[in-house]
Amino acid sequence: MTTRCVGGLFLLAVLAPAAGRAQGVQNATLRRAQQAYDNLEYRQALSLGQAALRERLAGAERARAYEVVGFSYAALDSILKAVDGFKQMVLIDPERQLDPNRVSPKAYSAFDVALRQVLLVRQLRIDSTSFVAGQGAVPIRFMVTQPARVVTRAIGGGGGGGGGGPANFLVDSSAWNGQVNLSWSPRLPNGDPVPAGTYTVVVEARLGQNTFSASQQIRVTHGRVDTLPHLTSLPGYQYLPETEIPPQTWRPLGLAFLYTGGALIGTLGLESGSLGASSKRELGVVGGAALVTGFVMTLRKPAPRPAEGNILYNRLLTEQIARRNADIAKENVTRRQQVQLTVGPPLKTGAPR
Repeated sequence: MTTRCVGGLFLLAVLAPAAGRAQGVQNATLRRAQQAYDNLEYRQALSLGQAALRERLAGAERARAYEVVGFSYAALDSILKAVDGFKQMVLIDPERQLDPNRVSPKAYSAFDVALRQVLLVRQLRIDSTSFVAGQGAVPIRFMVTQPARVVTRAIGGGGGGGGGGPANFLVDSSAWNGQVNLSWSPRLPNGDPVPAGTYTVVVEARLGQNTFSASQQIRVTHGRVDTLPHLTSLPGYQYLPETEIPPQTWRPLGLAFLYTGGALIGTLGLESGSLGASSKRELGVVGGAALVTGFVMTLRKPAPRPAEGNILYNRLLTEQIARRNADIAKENVTRRQQVQLTVGPPLKTGAPR
């Protein structure tokens, strides 16, 4: 592959504004202009692009014709004329954006200069969100290409215009330039949430005699705020058993040994007396029975007894849960009076409500 061919392919990759899009163009002259540009025939592309602009073109194709003219001038090193072509393009298609990684530095610089020479409101975005009325806001983002006085309003909903017409809410009125981030708290002057319905957020920029506006529709819906459930326990805490089994004790067996030992001593003291063999045998039986009884009492499971510390702990836990449930009941009264606002894109025609 020759060096010239390699260079041509590189220019095609970085300069083509819409490679392969000529097939979707309705106007024959514009289609030929794009094909000429894709083939690196910049002078012919410029001539055909200017010829297409003299014909009747729809808005999208007219913007594309100015794009071809701007890129062709940039490729021919006529930067000022490229800027003029891009200015006309963005006035028709304000959202048009070039990828700096896919176009030549000359073309991108001309496009950037064109943006800063015309007043535009671009990239208006309103994110979907949901919040309790009075406790949140609707995020609004856009870009202003020149320092200008920018007025942002939300219009629609109905019932807020005094005469029964659409409501008109002022969101912001300030001087801005570059990226702008605003927030709209959708509330009426009396603090109530705005009525449900479809609103149009309009951003109007004014610089001297020049004005430009952009708009986006949103839909505001009302919903109930979820109430809090009552508590039956506290996280990390649980009730303790109010009775406990005392520890095993050897006291009954010890007492049995004590009583048996006392009886044995008494028996030995009376051996020289008149106590008969039968009486000694009876004392031995009684002593053995006492030992057996003491051993059985020792092995017997102790009876449960009240756990005073656990009873006090459970009482305090019950009081804490009751206090928390009282607070929840008061908060739920407030929640039942609140409105959940959900903001999102408007419903499409024929979509279920």
